[in-house]
Amino acid sequence: MIERIPNLLRAHGIKPSHHRIKVYEYLVEKRNHPSVDMIYQELVQNIPTLSKTTVYNILNLFLEKGLAVMITIDENETRYDADTSLHGHFRCNNCQGIYDLRLDPAAWEWESLDGFEINESHLYFKGLCPECCH
Repeated sequence: MIERIPNLLRAHGIKPSHHRIKVYEYLVEKRNHPSVDMIYQELVQNIPTLSKTTVYNILNLFLEKGLAVMITIDENETRYDADTSLHGHFRCNNCQGIYDLRLDPAAWEWESLDGFEINESHLYFKGLCPECCH
């Protein structure tokens, strides 16, 4: 997947600069639903020319082009996810980890939304992850 990132960016109308490739690579590889700060702290070690503003701008471009989604499960922190498929998220109240939840949209009944056009959805759960339950 990593070697295909430049082509993926081009296919979405994004010029594949070194910074953009590295930010997307981080999103895909880490799967930790990172914040701007998390991405910056990790990548600046090997890319000293990187700034938080650059990371923020790259993520906004990815959102605009449909390559990432924003997660606002906590009102004080924004996280990002390269998985743009329909899925939910679980946040552990103890370790603050964010985990993907696979969903079956075919099993949902939307009668109360008959006639509505849904173009965005967010499903969040909070509690304790298995590690923090023990």
